[in-house]
Formats: sequence, structure tokens, C-alpha cells
Amino acid sequence: MNQQSSTVEDAWKLLEKHWKIEPRSGGISYTPGYSIIRFIFSPIIRGLARIKSTGCEHIPGNGATILAANHLSHVDPILVIASSRRKVHYLAKDGHFKNFFLRLFMNLTGQIETHREEGGDEALASAADVLASNSALGIFPEGTRSKKTEKPYLLPGKTGIARLAASFPHAVVIPIALIGTREMMAPQQDKLPKLWLPVQVNYGQKITWLDWLEDSNGGAMTIAALEKMAELEGHEIKSEIAKLYRKFTDQLMTSISSLGAP
Repeated sequence: MNQQSSTVEDAWKLLEKHWKIEPRSGGISYTPGYSIIRFIFSPIIRGLARIKSTGCEHIPGNGATILAANHLSHVDPILVIASSRRKVHYLAKDGHFKNFFLRLFMNLTGQIETHREEGGDEALASAADVLASNSALGIFPEGTRSKKTEKPYLLPGKTGIARLAASFPHAVVIPIALIGTREMMAPQQDKLPKLWLPVQVNYGQKITWLDWLEDSNGGAMTIAALEKMAELEGHEIKSEIAKLYRKFTDQLMTSISSLGAP
């Protein structure tokens, strides 16, 4: 029998070996170049592009943060970085680092190189580096850019975001709806963004995994329920946690949709 836990967080930690994602490098490198680029170019982007943002007050100025948005265009990360006013780090496939100048740009802007052949767990470990550094991680829960040609464009979310939130249970998760980005720069059609077209970036209410876990409308887990889960066999625990991941992800995608994601 496990010792009685005093909080939901203590009870959640009883299951740590089943949900913990170990950071790949233990953190991320200091990127002064990124700060300079943001200082110079973010105001320019906000000035040139017709970006309207709502809910920016939900974004914490520091600390581990996950910014989760729908994905319709190559400009999506840029618009999140420019409108959030945080130094946001995105995972980027290794192909973006092969060209010298592109690699220089990706490194200067603090983007994290990932290798598809290594699998999803290695990508999550790289993402964990960002959160372990108390930085902001940009993520597209759909896992890829939506290629649907008719609305709704939003795809089902993958549970990687839930796994990250669960592994960093105090990290703030913020749903984001990007509206009009495909019109601004359509994949395989536009080589440059149509900066005269309006885009909307809506930031939703922030939540942490721990807040969601014990919320009656979220995970609805009590201390007793988590302690009881900890007494199950390993494969049963993983199955129960997987259900929580799925529920968290589905509710997050519902939030993104309700914020106006097309």
C-alpha cells in the first residue's frame, strides 16, 4: 500500500516512472541572436502584417509554457512568435538544417533540430529540453500541417502534447487559434506571404496538467483515484494514463476549435 498522499501532485508523482519524459540534453543553449532578431523583426512583422491578437494577457512572461496552435501555413510559427512576445522554440525537421544559411537562421532563432528516423520519443525528449529550461515551446498538436481543402481544416490532436504537459505538470498550456494564415500564405502556392491579408491570433485560457487533472470537467482525478491507479499492474497503469492523455488532447483541440480555428 502506498503512503497516503497529501495533494494531487504527490499522488501523480507516485506514477512518475510511467509518464516522465527525460530531457534529451537537460536544457537548451542560450540564444542571444534570437533575442536580437525578435527585438528587431517582431515589431516590423506586427507593423507590416495585419495581425489582430486577443487573449495575449493569458501568456506568462516567463516559465515553462506550451503554446499549442492549429497549423495551416508555413507562417504559423512566425505569427505565434511575433504576437506572443515570448521567445518561442519550435521543433524543426533536420531537413531545415542542411543548407548553411537556413541552418544559421534556425540556430539563431532557437529552433530545435529533430530527426524523423529517431521516432516520436526522441522528439518529445528534445521538446522536454525547452520546458526543462523554463522556456516557451511552440507546438502543433495535429502533428502536421492540415492539408484538408474544405472546412473544418482542424485535424484530431496527437497525444504528444498531453505527454509533455503531464511530464511538466506545472507548465502552462495555452490553446491558440490561427485564422487566415492559409489565405496569407497557401502551401505549394505562395512563395511569399500576402501581408495585406488579415490574420487573427486568438489565445485561450491557460491551464496546467495538475489543474486539469483534478478539475471535475477535466481529468476528474482525486488523490484516492491516483493512489488506487498506482497499485495496478504496469500495463494497466499505462492504459489508464493513455486515457487521460487522450481526454486532455481532445479537450485541448475542442478549445482551439472554440477559439475560432477553421
